[in-house]
Amino acid sequence: MTEQLDKKIKSNAAPQGLILGVIVTILGILSFYIMIWLTGQVTLILALPFLLGIVIPFALLIFFTFQLRKKIGGFWGFRQAVTGVFIMLLVAFAVQYVVRDLIFANVIEPHMVEKTENAMITSVTAALEKSNAKQEDIDKKMADIQKGFNEQKNVTIGYRLKGIAVSLILMFVIALILAAFFKKEGHVFNPNIEAE
Repeated sequence: MTEQLDKKIKSNAAPQGLILGVIVTILGILSFYIMIWLTGQVTLILALPFLLGIVIPFALLIFFTFQLRKKIGGFWGFRQAVTGVFIMLLVAFAVQYVVRDLIFANVIEPHMVEKTENAMITSVTAALEKSNAKQEDIDKKMADIQKGFNEQKNVTIGYRLKGIAVSLILMFVIALILAAFFKKEGHVFNPNIEAE
């Protein structure tokens, strides 16, 4: 019975992860274009990636976790929940990595980092000037922003592999946390136990 449930979890988690990955990828690409379009509005530029990159995907992950549990019959143990959530996250990450990070960033928008950098610099400069910040503070902030973006421009294979490893560890931790919250053990009737 447990083997059948494990197979059911694995076969249902992958398609759920695929759908989640497509949605998160679309949100990531949409976030990029909106950020470029909103140049000059620093509050929205800072809030948008958080909303579209963390809040909405996490809410979707919780929704898909409930959907997965419902599809397999409504009950799963901790280990099974970890497996299901981790498979969903792994498939979603693979879709996002291939579509957004490899294809979109290298083929469709090869100057994605530069465009994002320009939008951030323009917005942050406008906000700092509006708040009457000193020119020294503005220059220091611009140098910090440019340093961060320069690191993204020179991405090596080792840096990518390190990023993937960190992402895998983070996904497993998220799977453990969600499994602890969303596990739902089924009750097994045993007629050999006498009622007290």
